[in-house]
Amino acid sequence: MKLNCVFPAHFDQQIQNAIAFLKPYTQRAYLVGGSVRDLCLDEPLHDLDIEVYDITPEAFDSLMQRVGAVGVGKSFFVYKLGNIDFSLPRVEHKHGVGHTAFEVAICQDEKEASRRRDFSVNAMMLNIFSGQLLDFWGGKEAIVHKTLAIMDERSFREDSLRVLRAMQFSARLGFKIAPQSVDVMQSIDLSDLSRPRILWEFEKLFRASFLHYGLFYMYELHLFEKCFTCNVENRFFEIARELLRYKQNFEDALRPYYFVYIVANRLKQNPLQWFRMLDAPNHYLQTFKYQPFFEGEISDEMLLHVSLELPLKLWLGNYRNGVKEKACKLGIWNEIFTGDVSVQEVIRDGFEKEAIRHELKRRRIEKIKQVCK
Repeated sequence: MKLNCVFPAHFDQQIQNAIAFLKPYTQRAYLVGGSVRDLCLDEPLHDLDIEVYDITPEAFDSLMQRVGAVGVGKSFFVYKLGNIDFSLPRVEHKHGVGHTAFEVAICQDEKEASRRRDFSVNAMMLNIFSGQLLDFWGGKEAIVHKTLAIMDERSFREDSLRVLRAMQFSARLGFKIAPQSVDVMQSIDLSDLSRPRILWEFEKLFRASFLHYGLFYMYELHLFEKCFTCNVENRFFEIARELLRYKQNFEDALRPYYFVYIVANRLKQNPLQWFRMLDAPNHYLQTFKYQPFFEGEISDEMLLHVSLELPLKLWLGNYRNGVKEKACKLGIWNEIFTGDVSVQEVIRDGFEKEAIRHELKRRRIEKIKQVCK
């Protein structure tokens, strides 16, 4: 089967260059992994992975050095050149604890090499010389049915990170996970994963287009319990409805934070505790340092109180219908509410140090009462 595809200009040039320097060695070099999936889905490409067959590790190493590629994992025979990772085909077997505890061996059989992939949609291979698509495991059919299906249960169980990858792939692609695959994943222990690695997969979820899918598989795969020691069961449907109903109102600058805000609000959980559990970067902690939750309708008075601390464009509750319009009308979308009460005015009245801040807030709250009469 041939795959008719058009690469963006910068990728096409890099692939043509790869064809030129690989041609003396092989006619078997394949795009593999997510890039083939994304080509089939007509999704944007970010990085490409090419597996190179019929070349010894020594010759491959020499070639990669000659073309200026940089080794990014020599024990795995991986080199980076531009936006492309070049590697030798391999099989892997786990020999210890953790995401990286794998023994690696070269494999010259395409079907066996592709067996190590996580899901059938990621196991397709596209020959860069001929355009031939190799699909040993039904990846194209899985794409048609929008399904994620485990390739090989034994190898899947060896890499517990793949459970989290399934969750975020579902949220990014809008794919369902095959029921048999869900059954396997539910029984996989995640305790060998480092906190940063867990967070990395959740960060892909936070920016995804199908957040309700991610929520569903966090629930189905017991990720709330395994990663955050809480339970979403009784609030699942209302959270899913909220994610679906309001996602078109999300501000781009805050997109990585809405999912956690909405889920934590409905579960009455402290999101800062979640981020600390995952050793999250400081931008998460700073963003959630002051983020009031809400119940029911949002009044002008409530919005004005929120805006005492931050402009409404920075409040994660701003996705509700009408909030942005109200905030712009009140002049608090881009600015905090001052009520025309200044710090200098409070200081002139004799207040000092911490008392300045408390008095300033008290006077501005009085102004809010006047505005909302």
